[in-house]
Amino acid sequence: MKKHFPFTAIGAVIGIVFMYFSYTLSYKTAYNIFYILHPLHVLLSALVTASMYEFYKKGKINLLLLLFVGYVGSVGIATLSDSLIPYFGEILLDMPNRKIHLGFIEKWWLVNPLALIGIAIAYFKPSTKFPHMGHVLVSTWASVFHIIMAIGKPIGFLQYAMLFTFLFLAVWVPCCMSDIVFPLLFVKDKHKL
Repeated sequence: MKKHFPFTAIGAVIGIVFMYFSYTLSYKTAYNIFYILHPLHVLLSALVTASMYEFYKKGKINLLLLLFVGYVGSVGIATLSDSLIPYFGEILLDMPNRKIHLGFIEKWWLVNPLALIGIAIAYFKPSTKFPHMGHVLVSTWASVFHIIMAIGKPIGFLQYAMLFTFLFLAVWVPCCMSDIVFPLLFVKDKHKL
């Protein structure tokens, strides 16, 4: 977690800078961009989460467990990271256009198959380093566009500082937990870790 702190902080700063210059985007434009980034986040998260399980499992693969770990670790955590934590920040900052967006329900036909594709890639060719880095960046950007949908008006320095905190926490804790900690909970042989 300590190693991811600076990378996540830089991503959050870039997100805040982007938000500063993009708050005037229409709700529809921000919504459409969110639904490009959020499904991509789910794909990368599923790939990394399932890959971590794949790398450290003992013996023959349990396909149902791989599906469970990959799906819950990606869709569940991406929803927390991209939607729920930003929405909580939007409520606290009383943003005028706040609305929760649950991709696995709103765009189920897009988000859920991408999670399954990420799991399938992990099954045949597990990989963690590049997908994890991409996952963290894409998650930051998805969270930013969730917030941009809610802004609706110029905001002040204090609100940007608070949004930085929400962005940072929305990415750092859930993404590292889903990619690293969550899949390893299902590894029986803890000595392999």
